[in-house]
Amino acid sequence: MDAPRPNRMSAPGITEPTEAIARARAGDADAWGELYREYAPAMFRFCRRALPTREDAEDATMEIFMKLRDKLVQYDETRSFSAWLYKVAANHCWDLLRRRKIRQDKETEDVETVPLEHPDPNQLDRMIEQSTSDEVRKALGKLGARARMALVMRYYSDMSYDEIADALGVRRAFVGVVLLRARHELRQALGEPGAMAAGGAL
Repeated sequence: MDAPRPNRMSAPGITEPTEAIARARAGDADAWGELYREYAPAMFRFCRRALPTREDAEDATMEIFMKLRDKLVQYDETRSFSAWLYKVAANHCWDLLRRRKIRQDKETEDVETVPLEHPDPNQLDRMIEQSTSDEVRKALGKLGARARMALVMRYYSDMSYDEIADALGVRRAFVGVVLLRARHELRQALGEPGAMAAGGAL
């Protein structure tokens, strides 16, 4: 069973744009514009957390919406459109990182040094709440590509362990290990001198 996810960091709930999707599938340019205006800000925020620079995130957001013209026919209307869109974005960002050969995590090496249960499970949430968005992005940027993507997919796009495993190309059982390491590393990154500032928000 998947571990609980903090609602605060889950993907935003957006009313399903059923009519706009149908029109977009039929080639209506205005409908494409509606979908872009509705979802582009959330997609940019996701990409900004997943990728190294703002320019990368801007380019990726445009590329994701360009892909949608081909992928929209694959969308199953029984699923949440926003959840499906986040999955497309996650796969795109991970492909970009792999193609650029960004350093990967060490996977299971030294996993035994990571505490299986942190003495204060709410510490990371508090640290994030007390940090600015820029500080959280910088802290995420200190993680390896796989660890960063796992956290972003799990906590910012509400993806399941199965979906994360599929996107990252790892066994489902390994996802929990990746997330455990990633949360530990993020706590360390946020706890470094100058990483904390009161009054920030995600």
